[in-house]
Amino acid sequence: MPGPTSLNISVVIPVYNAAKFIERGVRSALLFEEVKEVILVEDASPDNSLEVCKALAESLPRVRLYQHPGGVNQGAAASRNLGIAQSTQEYIAFLDADDFFLPNRFDAERGIFRDHPDADGVYGSLGAHYYDDEGRALYDSLFQEVFTVRKRVGPEELFEGLSGVIPDFGQFHLDALTVKRIALMGMDRLMRKEIHLHEDTDFIIRLAWYARLYPGSIDAPVAIRGVHRENRITRNDRVAHTELVLYRLLWEWAKATGVSAAARERFHYKYRLNEMRTMRNGMRATGLALRHRRYLERFDFREAYIRALAGEDTRFSRLLRNVGWRLYN
Repeated sequence: MPGPTSLNISVVIPVYNAAKFIERGVRSALLFEEVKEVILVEDASPDNSLEVCKALAESLPRVRLYQHPGGVNQGAAASRNLGIAQSTQEYIAFLDADDFFLPNRFDAERGIFRDHPDADGVYGSLGAHYYDDEGRALYDSLFQEVFTVRKRVGPEELFEGLSGVIPDFGQFHLDALTVKRIALMGMDRLMRKEIHLHEDTDFIIRLAWYARLYPGSIDAPVAIRGVHRENRITRNDRVAHTELVLYRLLWEWAKATGVSAAARERFHYKYRLNEMRTMRNGMRATGLALRHRRYLERFDFREAYIRALAGEDTRFSRLLRNVGWRLYN
């Protein structure tokens, strides 16, 4: 039995410090008649993003604006979760505030959801647009030009590929995902707020376990990542620690969920690898401080070590501050 002949889509956009970019993204989503609403979740930005979002919501009937209770900052994961909760359509697509859709954004979705009634979602590839030279330099050192899954597989194999069990598999970005809202409700939880970076990677990997996701346009980009010096990922100077958190939580989830032993082992390996990298970085920070004793008053090497080893605000870091350094002193 064929699936739906038309799509009704909510586009969820978390907004933080993106006043210069958000209008382009919103208007790129409104070009599609399938998009019935664009949900902006403004996350207490330090710039004038809230004013820009209010203007868009007032002038464009399909745009709706939300903030967290009390207008406080909650992070990208909580903002997307709020957008999902407020959505009203059968399908959900995501867009980062400094990114934009391309004209082919939903071409593959129309056919796949029609021909495959079992499909919970469709994913594609992501291109890049550089807003400044610094962003280009940072991006080129971190990512490939086209961010995509490099092997076309069925829904049954996708989780193993994203977990690293299938070599040279690649990843896809949230901007290129369209998913049934009901499929998200079948997950153990939505985005995890305790992951301050890579929360989208965690979400996508877990979604691939719970839902049947089909490859769409994985060769030609369907959306564009806006790259600039303020991107969260390009500004991350603690990659080992943020990936440690990501893979530790994925490993714990995998043990509780009953995924394949191969996937559990990959998560555990990446968790331990980044744990070692984090400890090494902490030792380097301590060594740097000790070699430059005249700067000790300005450079608290103990705090640098704690942050590199255990994170800025974790149970372990608080323990080190409250107990460990008392003994040291």
